[in-house]
Amino acid sequence: MRESFNLALKSIWGNKMRSFLTMLGIIIGVAAVITLVSLVNGYMGYMTESFTSMGTNQINVNLMNMSTRFVTEEDMYDFYDEHQDIFIQMTPSVQVSGSVKAGSEQLSSTSVTGVSEEYADMKGYKMETGRFISYPDISTRQKVAVIGYFDACQYFGSPENAIGQKLKINGYAFFVIGVVQRQDEDELEEGGSDDFVLIPYSVACKMSRSSIPSNYTFATKDTSVSEEAADILETYLEEVYRNDDLYTVTAMSELLDSLNEMIAMMSLLLGGIAGISLLVAGVGVMNIMLVSVTERTREIGIRKALGARRSVIMQQFVIEAALTSVLGGLLGIALGSAISIVIGPMLLQTETPPTAGAVIISFGVSVAIGLIFGYMPASRAAKLNPIDALRSE
Repeated sequence: MRESFNLALKSIWGNKMRSFLTMLGIIIGVAAVITLVSLVNGYMGYMTESFTSMGTNQINVNLMNMSTRFVTEEDMYDFYDEHQDIFIQMTPSVQVSGSVKAGSEQLSSTSVTGVSEEYADMKGYKMETGRFISYPDISTRQKVAVIGYFDACQYFGSPENAIGQKLKINGYAFFVIGVVQRQDEDELEEGGSDDFVLIPYSVACKMSRSSIPSNYTFATKDTSVSEEAADILETYLEEVYRNDDLYTVTAMSELLDSLNEMIAMMSLLLGGIAGISLLVAGVGVMNIMLVSVTERTREIGIRKALGARRSVIMQQFVIEAALTSVLGGLLGIALGSAISIVIGPMLLQTETPPTAGAVIISFGVSVAIGLIFGYMPASRAAKLNPIDALRSE
């Protein structure tokens, strides 16, 4: 075994260019598998994290209220109180469209949403300064606002300076009572996660000329009961509306499960596509090994004449093919890992480290290809008649 290994190394080193060209297909194939799978997993990991930050235990309800079939916020709060064993939080959500001004500045990308006092806890918001919207603000329809960190810094200089300042939403004056802590640690930008205005939902309903909210967000005690909670909500709404086209119930956990399935499918698909190049590389290994057998026919004849067994001859060529694949696989791992680490953040603005699964599978396949495609040339060498081999030029 050791002698066969040394002979394989000597053969590879003695034909460096040919050996490198043989390895090149394996290098490219392994690097492609690692790079593609890492990029997909990195991007999908970012998407999953974004979904998780939205709250995987949350359920969004959208209603189409009609004159004869509708659900008020009082009805929804009564339903919520009856199911305290499943739900821990609930808030109406009312989007307000229109213009937002801070002094003479127009806030064109800032979202304005009417929410309840529980919204901050549901979203995991912590206050940088000031306070969040309270129940008295909602019940008395106070024109107060809580703003994002970007708005506080961009339009008022700092979170501390923003407290007590005035915003105009569709011409109505609102006073800033609180600033939410920074959400995006990387960058503060217009339209980003720190650019928003939150007001009492009772005021938002009045401004949007809707007497009752049509969107609600529920938070369950645990993601394990999200499916049950969604079923209970759908049963309740079906009793009211008698038409499932008039409402939608969306559990974030279900969306996350669908996303995870998509990640697995895309990784498998792209890994398989890249793996085709490994198959092509295997054909290249076989061809080069056949050439090697042809070139060394006389050497094989001498060794067999001196008493070398079939198994020894076969072992030599199988080890040479496997060693070529192993070296190509290791170089492919290094190249694929480097590309994943460097290119990922440049293209996707997120970390895309090589995954252990992609590395192990691609390397294992490259070694298997060396063994499988090296077997036929090795078998041919082992079966050579010593007399015919010695006569070859």
